[in-house]
Amino acid sequence: MVLRPHSRASAVLSFLAFLTASTCVSASRSPGLPFVINTWGGAFTAATDAAYLALIADRNTSALDAVEIGCATCEKNQCDTTVGYGGSPDESCETTLDAMVMDGTSMKTGAVAGLRRIKDAIGVARAVLEYTRHSLLVGDLATNFAIENGFKEQDLTTEASKEKCEAWKRANCQSNYRLNVAPDPSTSCGPYTPLPGIDQQTLARSVMEDKGAVSHDTISMIVIHESGIMAAGTSTNGASHKVPGRVGDGPIVGSGSYVDGDVGGCGATGDGDIMMRFLPCYQAIENLRQGMSPQDAAEDVVARMLRKYPNMSSGIVVANTKGEHGGAGSGWTFTYSFRGGDMEATEVVSVPPLPRRLEERRRNTNDIPDEI
Repeated sequence: MVLRPHSRASAVLSFLAFLTASTCVSASRSPGLPFVINTWGGAFTAATDAAYLALIADRNTSALDAVEIGCATCEKNQCDTTVGYGGSPDESCETTLDAMVMDGTSMKTGAVAGLRRIKDAIGVARAVLEYTRHSLLVGDLATNFAIENGFKEQDLTTEASKEKCEAWKRANCQSNYRLNVAPDPSTSCGPYTPLPGIDQQTLARSVMEDKGAVSHDTISMIVIHESGIMAAGTSTNGASHKVPGRVGDGPIVGSGSYVDGDVGGCGATGDGDIMMRFLPCYQAIENLRQGMSPQDAAEDVVARMLRKYPNMSSGIVVANTKGEHGGAGSGWTFTYSFRGGDMEATEVVSVPPLPRRLEERRRNTNDIPDEI
């Protein structure tokens, strides 16, 4: 049995190929170099400013330096409580961190996942890049590596994050990420035991009925130095009330972010458990390589995910080597912020959900069939 999304949503999404071919969405004009762009406006603009100002204050500040400075700003500021310490406690009330940095010239990456008791996740990711031949370290052993490299071990729990977790438990652990277990995770806390005999039809139904993540947010940043050298990075404390040990898309190369200095960079935010199955940022850069504009590249990868998961929340921002940029999202009104050239302040771009954007184009395009 093949389960299908609502027929109208399916029709709109299946028509993306036509729209991509028949409507030309120009990339937003670059303000010039140096250039910084990242997911989200609001509190996240402090990160945009910090990275940009570091670049113009000292030409010796590299693209990687600026990425680290920008993401560290959000870690320290606890942007939207979804980046840094004291946010998104897991089922055990602990905050753990994921982060990644990537150099667009060498394609080398450094990342940490499930990092415990270290606040400076993006700094540890940078240390993995610079002081190892590896790409990803995880959990307590990543913590040990951080301590060996001079990072301070600290408690990432705050009174606010502890109370958030306790309130969640008092509300019968609603909502959570458990599936196909007993007792019923939609009404009860654990401990849980797996239900026997889960078949493919049951699993498929679980996918189609998934309402999306409980909570999710990430800062994902792309930087272009005035020399043209590019870098990207991501930092997040993951999903609130996640199963302990869960790692999202943030530290996964090609998912949370990706950069190829010959082509461009991409940053992503949203339901990481779904997004990492598609490597959307890798796909976006390949779209640029094939000649798409940043806007079309972003819309294409969001549409690919929506065909399988019509309820998911996502946000993709893409920039080419010139700093021309575009974004696409689903499930919410996504925003991204950028600053470059001689701009005196960061600008925020608001991006409506992709299905709504497609509907707006439909109304203005006579060639699209009426049934869409």
